[in-house]
Amino acid sequence: MGEWIAGLAAFGLYFLYDWNRVYRKNGWMKPFFAAGSLLLAWVGLRLILSAWAAGERLWLAPAIMFLAGLIHTLFFALPFDDTYRREADGHKVCRAGAYGRCRHPGIWWFFGCFTCLGLACGGWDRLLLCLGLSALNLGYAWYQDRLIFVKEFSDYEDYRKTVPFLIPKMRKGGGAADDL
Repeated sequence: MGEWIAGLAAFGLYFLYDWNRVYRKNGWMKPFFAAGSLLLAWVGLRLILSAWAAGERLWLAPAIMFLAGLIHTLFFALPFDDTYRREADGHKVCRAGAYGRCRHPGIWWFFGCFTCLGLACGGWDRLLLCLGLSALNLGYAWYQDRLIFVKEFSDYEDYRKTVPFLIPKMRKGGGAADDL
């Protein structure tokens, strides 16, 4: 039950962090993203320990691979200072690499990581937790896409027209974006 509470709190903090960056700009809310990330890391660590104790280690290797992809996509494929330290002031969206293929590539890495962790734990309750967290992450991406990024980035409407939401384009370039 503690993992559910921590996961819900983490995404609540993410929602508030983004809302604050765009609409309120209160300094005391700036640590919310880091706090949410620490809560999710705690949930992930609890899942890893649970899988290890259950002797279900097969799924941990792909979980780690997906986690590495998630970390790269969120913290190295984006300009860190512009993304996480700069005020939401109408700057331009990142269209490089994975972000030129779909608007929210981290969704796939997160889903893969947490699904593998849920499978590694060997119980339906843990798998449902991980799928629930993935659903929250999808809702968070939708919230960012529809309400936050259109205010944060000066060119986000054009980006939405040319880059798909979730299903990556096989090649970079022109073409209308789907809205999946």
